[in-house]
Amino acid sequence: MDVFQDTEMESDNDDGEWGMIDRMRLWRHDALMQHLYETAAFWGDKILSWTNDANDAFWLAQTYFMTHQYARAERLLTRPFPAMTPIVQSAPLNGLEHRLVDDLNMGSLTADTKGKGKEGHPDTSIMPQLPMGDAGMMQIPEELQDSVSRLVDMSVACRYLAAQCQVRQGNWTDATEMLGEANPFRHSARSGPAVPNVDGGIKVEASMCHLRGILMLKLNRGDQAKLCFMEALTLDVKCYDAFDQLVSGEMMTPDEEWEFIQGLAYREQTQDDADFVQLIYTSQLRKYKHAEEHALTRRRLVEEFGLSDNPDVLFSFADALYAQFRWADCYTITTRILGLVSIHDPTMPLHIACMYHLNHLHSKLFILAHELVEREPENPISWYAVGVWYLASGKWPQARQYFSKTSLMDPRYGPAWIAFAHTFAMEGEHDHAVTAYSTCARMFTGSHLPLLFVGMEQIMLSNHLLADEALNAAYAACDGDPLLINELGVMAFTHGDYQRAADLFKRSLELAQVTQSSQMSWTTTYLNLGTCYRKLKNYEMAKTNYQHVLEIEPQHPQGLGYLAMVYHLLGEIDKAIIKYHEALSIDPINGHLIELLNLALESDLCCGSLEKVYPGGEEAFRAMMVSLKTKVLDASKKPKVDKPGADVAMSVG
Repeated sequence: MDVFQDTEMESDNDDGEWGMIDRMRLWRHDALMQHLYETAAFWGDKILSWTNDANDAFWLAQTYFMTHQYARAERLLTRPFPAMTPIVQSAPLNGLEHRLVDDLNMGSLTADTKGKGKEGHPDTSIMPQLPMGDAGMMQIPEELQDSVSRLVDMSVACRYLAAQCQVRQGNWTDATEMLGEANPFRHSARSGPAVPNVDGGIKVEASMCHLRGILMLKLNRGDQAKLCFMEALTLDVKCYDAFDQLVSGEMMTPDEEWEFIQGLAYREQTQDDADFVQLIYTSQLRKYKHAEEHALTRRRLVEEFGLSDNPDVLFSFADALYAQFRWADCYTITTRILGLVSIHDPTMPLHIACMYHLNHLHSKLFILAHELVEREPENPISWYAVGVWYLASGKWPQARQYFSKTSLMDPRYGPAWIAFAHTFAMEGEHDHAVTAYSTCARMFTGSHLPLLFVGMEQIMLSNHLLADEALNAAYAACDGDPLLINELGVMAFTHGDYQRAADLFKRSLELAQVTQSSQMSWTTTYLNLGTCYRKLKNYEMAKTNYQHVLEIEPQHPQGLGYLAMVYHLLGEIDKAIIKYHEALSIDPINGHLIELLNLALESDLCCGSLEKVYPGGEEAFRAMMVSLKTKVLDASKKPKVDKPGADVAMSVG
């Protein structure tokens, strides 16, 4: 099928002959569809000179916007145009009546004709060409001022496009004035989440709320930005950009995300597609809680909607595996995604993180970073990959340099901020790490991870009060992260509350849903749990957990040492000595293990049963000592003779 064929044009031809302006509008339309923007601008400019028509001006401004000529587009949108330009009544925008030209559907900014169509020639002889300087309205003769208006005052879509131009130019204040600090349609009786868009498209009102949220972010007003994005998505659930800003920007806690997304007016706004929109949004949420609901969501998307190979659905599978620390399984799925699409923005951080955690993939990470920099030098993810490779190589300053570059390219790129702080933590610069994590926590208020890492660093610095404060704040934001529960257990252990610590470690393991591929990540938690039981004198449970650590990693030095201690406490000295020796074979300069081994050996020799030391037991040992003493005494009564072995006999006595 020829994508440039248009049946509408053929049907319009039946109504009569097309004039020169009509044909040129067709040229403009086809040039836009075929990405010939200079061609579209050239013919569009000629059309506007003839018609002075607001609709033609809008499409010329769209063309300028697509070619990044933002100042030129803005000037066109803010110059005065005749108010009597032939216009028709269209459907209301978000429940608001407005006038617009026939080529512009204001309800969704998507016209069926895309600026193409047959139209009568406007009579431009009654209106001279109007000035378009900065003082355009002031330069108009007084007798004409009542009959002209700027495009931004005539059309909400033009106002939205003008604000987009100002945002692209960095004129945040002007753009805010153009859009308004708040949604001007909010209290209208015909505006709200229960009012569907009549043409089935995306409401301009929602798009304007989204753009207002972008402006709030630029002005460092994060709380207001969050409210704007929430309002945009509430007004129109099809506005994915607002959803993406809320979720990928981690502006809401996991519980807030879930409650908000599940409570949107899907049925009222898109009755036929409500289930699908709700499912696809749910699949993109964080996976710390509602595991069963997430699994059911993915199953329905695959079985009912046939999206088994869709990158976004596959990403949902990968994200769930990553949350369970199943690096290898996650990497398998992310590799599949990148086989379908060269770059998938949500997937790339997971893919790179898995390559970091799996040591045998570090060489592939090096190659991937080079390919990304070569193919996508303007994409922040390319330099993030370079930074992660340096992080994996232990080159902290170089890694920090590239993470800093990534955050400069995209100040809202969360993984780069977290990794930047990690470089300080791994280098032992804990104070700098706390500062970096705190900055990240202020930027991503819905994420508990920066607060969790602040708590971990305060534990390293022995600032237990500050550690408790940070970890409790993280727990208030997310109570379903097993790593956070583990750190809370560490603090309970530090405070001497061993029973609570044991309960927290058990809960952490339950939340982690440990499987064979992720057990290695949780050996420390099993070790911590065993130590809690040892402190509680529940030696059998302690032994069970230490043995589980050794089943996962047989050469774990702490596991061997702690198991030896349990055997020692249970009086099984021989087993304790064996385990001490095994631990020292791996960590030979561990002073604590050497001291414990000496204690075990002395205990075995002096305090243990003599049957283990001397055949025949205690009586045989005493008889041997009496016999030896008698021999020594008899030998001392004899005259001294110089012969070999005498010194030996005396030394034994």
